[in-house]
Amino acid sequence: MDMKKTLDLLRTNNELRVIDTPLDIYLEIPHLAYAEVKKPDGGKALLFTHPLDKSRGKTYDTPVVMNLFGSYKRTELLFGRDVEGVATEIETLLHMKPPQNFKEKIGMLGDLFAMKDIFPKKLKRRGSCQEIIQEGDAVNLYDLPVLTTWEEDGGPFITMGQVYTQSLEGGLVNLGMYRLQLYDNNHLGMHWQIHKDASHFFDQYQRAGKKMPVSIAIGGDALYTWCATAPLPYGVNELLLYGLVKKESLKLVQSITTPLYIPEDVDFVIEGWVDPEKLALEGPFGDHTGYYTLAEHYPVMEVSAITSRKKPYFLATVVGKPPLEDKYMGWATERIFLPLLKTNAADLIDYHMPENGVFHNLILAKMKPLYKGHAKQFMHIFWGSGQMSFVKHALFFGEDAPKLTNYEALVTYALNRFLPKSLFISEGITDALDHSSPENLIGGKLGIDLTASHSPKAPVSIQSSELFEKLSHIIPEVREVTQYMRHTANPITVISVRKTRPLKECFPLLESLNEFLRIVIIVDEEKNDIHNPYMLIWRVTNNMDALRDIYRSESIVGIDGTRKTCLDGFEREWPGDVECTAAVVERLKELSLWDLEPKLEKKYQL
Repeated sequence: MDMKKTLDLLRTNNELRVIDTPLDIYLEIPHLAYAEVKKPDGGKALLFTHPLDKSRGKTYDTPVVMNLFGSYKRTELLFGRDVEGVATEIETLLHMKPPQNFKEKIGMLGDLFAMKDIFPKKLKRRGSCQEIIQEGDAVNLYDLPVLTTWEEDGGPFITMGQVYTQSLEGGLVNLGMYRLQLYDNNHLGMHWQIHKDASHFFDQYQRAGKKMPVSIAIGGDALYTWCATAPLPYGVNELLLYGLVKKESLKLVQSITTPLYIPEDVDFVIEGWVDPEKLALEGPFGDHTGYYTLAEHYPVMEVSAITSRKKPYFLATVVGKPPLEDKYMGWATERIFLPLLKTNAADLIDYHMPENGVFHNLILAKMKPLYKGHAKQFMHIFWGSGQMSFVKHALFFGEDAPKLTNYEALVTYALNRFLPKSLFISEGITDALDHSSPENLIGGKLGIDLTASHSPKAPVSIQSSELFEKLSHIIPEVREVTQYMRHTANPITVISVRKTRPLKECFPLLESLNEFLRIVIIVDEEKNDIHNPYMLIWRVTNNMDALRDIYRSESIVGIDGTRKTCLDGFEREWPGDVECTAAVVERLKELSLWDLEPKLEKKYQL
């Protein structure tokens, strides 16, 4: 289903909002999309029919599509089927047993026949994505409406590119999604992080001293884009998922100037070669962590051709503070890949990645514990499983726990059985986007075993105002105090401070108040609303490193969720928050396009 048919489907289901007002690709279009996805239902998909580039005095005939996956309903419309049904089908395939009789053999033949469409087919002709071809000097990336999302971004970025690569000998292919910075008419920065498959391929070309072919597709069937995000094992072609979900063979055509094959019906293809000897500064970029990722050197692609349909669409997404479009894409991934995760953890019942944990910062899991230490074993399994290894904080619950998405009941369950000894702190790899660990790419890991039933002693309950007075007396930096979950055995006390020293000097002082305290979280006064738990979870899980920022005694657990500086001996550069440009928001409001409720603007700290 190409992009035109996709938009027709969304229009029929009242899931498309068309913006005919001319808007700038610099900030205006992405800011409006950022507001749309913050709506309670994820808003609607957006079709911008008149994008323009004010800085270049340029208008575009190519419409921009955003927030395509931005709701549960749309995600299932784009899949064309029930997402949970896909997971069930994968689980059936994984547990397929040899047939025991003739009837079972016939039944298996049917299952195997249905699998014939999983594998893509290579066509010998050109595709609709190659109706228009620009090569050599005719190549101009500025002819595409590539967006600049945030004011401090290093430039325009392609954010929904399907990046096709292959190993040096050509035996393995990979489809990934990496942001791509536009440098000039024919050069792109390739932000493939060190742990990603495309980076592994790049290492092969670099050792061989050969240029690496890359083809980047944009648009086409929405499922191609989701496949690019799928956490499959190294060497497994992500496009196999398309055939599995759609029950039809994906049709591929060869790129014009590279040996790579791409889906024949995408909207744009950007082809080129990466010289392993050439690196360039890429970034900064306001990323899905809600922080800017800092500028670093990455490989550069020299574009050899741009091909497209005659009437293409340009697909893009916006990232920043949650909730975002990737919430819904991640939900599909979470559901579909549960059976695969169970192959390494047979007693896993379910798992869930809350959106304000931005995927790699927080995961919740439910399991059937069979012996002492079983949850810790699962922690090691998770931290050693593909992209799951980037997760910083993992909470494991027993089979009697509430549903993992019932947060109120789940937190109550956890706090009524938590003891400081439930914590397990380790060290491992971190996502390249993580900014809080003392060293890049490696940092602390926190696991919490909530499968065992303990009977913690509840503290003496006092009002927050009285607790503020007591805390201010021993820690003068305290500015505000509030408490959550006071009805449980482990109420959570949140403190905002104006930091003047390392908090590790403050945590032992809390012991004098241990009759009132159990779990204490400290954040900076600046940029934090301690009465907003949604964004507190986002901030704290972003800012903490378990090895450095957790204090534990017999009765108190303290967490330092503050910004780290030279006061803390922190030597890396700490990035800034992603925030909307006020003048752009005001203009969108004047045009009667920005319709996000003020209370949601405040809640999500736009």
